[in-house]
Amino acid sequence: MLIGVMSDSHDSLECIRRATRIFSESSVSGVLHLGDIIAPFTLKLLAENVKVRLDVVLGNNDGEKLGLLRVAQAYNVGLGDQPRVASFNGRRLLMIHGFGDPATTYEVVRALAESRRWDAILYGHTHEARVDYVRGVLILNPGDCSGYLSKPTVALLDLRTMRARLEEL
Repeated sequence: MLIGVMSDSHDSLECIRRATRIFSESSVSGVLHLGDIIAPFTLKLLAENVKVRLDVVLGNNDGEKLGLLRVAQAYNVGLGDQPRVASFNGRRLLMIHGFGDPATTYEVVRALAESRRWDAILYGHTHEARVDYVRGVLILNPGDCSGYLSKPTVALLDLRTMRARLEEL
């Protein structure tokens, strides 16, 4: 089972279209967005283009929470503050956006992985793609979906092997 993982789309509609095309072509069973969608119209576009389960954690730039919540309810999107746990095929995936600077975010993520309470820690915020393992727990940042700070990327996560592959948009 594959799932799509993305973060920091920052209202980049063209990048969202490309990401959802990759997810569709890969036959993902779900999509997780790790925050900073920004506007309700962006969540609407994402929800209309994702034909599978969609779960979203809010990021530090997601300020119009009421509008995002209304769109999420209209499209049956799981949406909430960090942290959120998504379960697929018995795998527990911890979704967070991030905290402060990149070093602090990774320090928190690493500590969560050390606990071994989840099969994977998925995070965004830093706009830096990363695939790492700590004590057998996957740490995944799918990178910057918007392309504003680096090449736009998303990730495909194989839940059987717990291996992630980064995809450039």
